[in-house]
Amino acid sequence: MWLFGRKGPSGFSSSSTAEEVTQGVDGTGLTAIVTGASSGIGAETARVLALRGVHVVMAVRNISNGNAVKEDIVKEIPSAKIDVMELDLGSMASVRKFASEFDALNFPLNILINNAGVMATPFSLSQDGWELQFATNHIGHFLLTNLLLENMKLTSASSGIKGRIVILSSEGHKLTYWDGIRFNKINNQAEYRSYLAYGQSKLANILHANELARRLKPLLVHLRGLQQRQFSKVLQQHAMLR
Repeated sequence: MWLFGRKGPSGFSSSSTAEEVTQGVDGTGLTAIVTGASSGIGAETARVLALRGVHVVMAVRNISNGNAVKEDIVKEIPSAKIDVMELDLGSMASVRKFASEFDALNFPLNILINNAGVMATPFSLSQDGWELQFATNHIGHFLLTNLLLENMKLTSASSGIKGRIVILSSEGHKLTYWDGIRFNKINNQAEYRSYLAYGQSKLANILHANELARRLKPLLVHLRGLQQRQFSKVLQQHAMLR
């Protein structure tokens, strides 16, 4: 991280905006999926991608909120090409349904941005019986990526344009349980600590990114892991109540 606005080798800093970073980029003809695109970082990502000509698929849990964000973007950028589709990453059935419906549309897929997440929630289980933060932040995105990967490979091969998978992690990955990811204690409510469980899920994101990068290295799909250092108001909702 480049502190206090100091520019790094790329010419950008921690204070650079998405519009500044993408200035001069023409994304016409590209298709991107952005999870959690109805608020915060996801909404801004969707807006700037649309600004650069990318066809954006907003994968959101709340369709009404997603449509409201879409309307705001189209009002600002009349040429924006945006679709809103339902996706609840806490439900593996929903993830599979989303991937199936996306494939049925016969859209190419150049960019997958795994952005959605929950933070420091009280202990609860997902629809599939997994601790909610681990299920939403990691397992849901893990399955989604696997289900969409073949489309990305085919798109890259047919277009000659390298695909991109972006997994949003967090500096919070450094603050997790002392023994790392507790695979045998994921659902242990007695030892649950909301912030440590969040860190655990973010550590899983980084490990997922590293392994994907290793496996995809020979292919026309590149992967970037990004670390989130500022949290949206939606993510902070539970944190501020605790």
